[in-house]
Amino acid sequence: MCAIVGVINSKDAAKTAYYGLFSMQHRGQEASGISASNNHHIKTIKNRGLVTEVFDSSSFEVLKGEMAIGHNRYSTAGSDSVLDAQPVSAKYSLGEISIVHNGNLINKDEVRESLVEDGAIFQSNMDTENILHLIARSKKEHLQDRIVEAVKQIKGAYCLLILSRSKMFVLRDPYGIRPLSIGRLKDGGYIVSSETCSFDLVGATFLRDVKPGEMLIFEEGKSEFKSIQLFGQTDPRICAFEYIYFARPDSVIDGKNVYDIRKKLGETLAKKSKIKADLVIPVPDSGVPAALGYARQSGIPFEMAIVRNHYVGRTFIEPTQEMRNLKVKLKLNPMSDVLKGKSVVVIDDSIVRGTTSKKIVELLRHAGAKEIHMKIAAPEIKFPEKYGIDTPSFAELISANMNASEVCKFIGADSLEFLSIDELIGALGNERKYSLVSFDGDYFIK
Repeated sequence: MCAIVGVINSKDAAKTAYYGLFSMQHRGQEASGISASNNHHIKTIKNRGLVTEVFDSSSFEVLKGEMAIGHNRYSTAGSDSVLDAQPVSAKYSLGEISIVHNGNLINKDEVRESLVEDGAIFQSNMDTENILHLIARSKKEHLQDRIVEAVKQIKGAYCLLILSRSKMFVLRDPYGIRPLSIGRLKDGGYIVSSETCSFDLVGATFLRDVKPGEMLIFEEGKSEFKSIQLFGQTDPRICAFEYIYFARPDSVIDGKNVYDIRKKLGETLAKKSKIKADLVIPVPDSGVPAALGYARQSGIPFEMAIVRNHYVGRTFIEPTQEMRNLKVKLKLNPMSDVLKGKSVVVIDDSIVRGTTSKKIVELLRHAGAKEIHMKIAAPEIKFPEKYGIDTPSFAELISANMNASEVCKFIGADSLEFLSIDELIGALGNERKYSLVSFDGDYFIK
């Protein structure tokens, strides 16, 4: 779920990368980092914390040059130590190199064991470091050939940006599971980013998406880039969760507007619903577009009856159940004046463990809601996701262990309804395939 951004042939590239990362803070809040190449030397600044906490004006005195890559971390592999922050940089036989990665490698343990047996020494717990070692230990003469050799040995979901002293390599896995787009900056340079919302902030023009299985090569001082298709034809499978939850609503992911898709998910919920209610209310923020779609389709008035505090920090909250409950109260506050005596339809994007939904229902009851009908703008999450999302094990996924009526009873709602997988695909558009492993357990990367 991380964010990556690359800027090339643009003045103050690191500053542009900083703004790109700032616009994609929602994709990861644990750590942030930027590497910049200047006069054939790569400098890196990274640390735990938000983009605005990691960088200040002095950072850009260090991060000079017209090429830079950046990363926001949301951990799915590794721990939360600063060693697990990206970019991952190193010196090796061809000079200096820095890498950022969004995704998850499913064969990371086998690759690492093989590298360790061969004498490799690892600094972090990240699968990204595997790629660095594979490149460094290759016997190929040119970096491009070493990268190709490395990616042929890894399996899973990945978007990669690799910065050398004078080039930037961009790669997307053969299935295109995680998003990656190319934009043109006003000064003629390029930006490559996980989401198009970053283009809006830095004034870039969207060119196209990086194709699944494609490698792009940008070179210092050259206005055109090279494209090489590394893998044969596969059925691309963008992750459905990008549309349901991850991406910012103002992004366009693989040609589809996220906000429009979320409204369609809400409309689809309304079409199948038989509930009569006084109000439609979203769980902010990710439930808002779906709730708007539901309200428009059903004709039931929309109200922002749950107010979200956007300034709840993450670092001081311990991951105990008691603290999770407190965090919901810190983050969400229902308005009793709006809710008292009302029958409400509550729209949320998903239910994972069920504990947050349970707390929201309790808060709404306490605020005076008469009936609470929970509607989820996604199917039941029954399987752990292995391609770059930090979903928990089977034991923690409530829908893997209970049916919908049991989940309804657990969270304390008067009714509960999910979308079916077919309804989800209908709203997304059935002209292509999606990664739906959380819902159908089809782990299609073997």
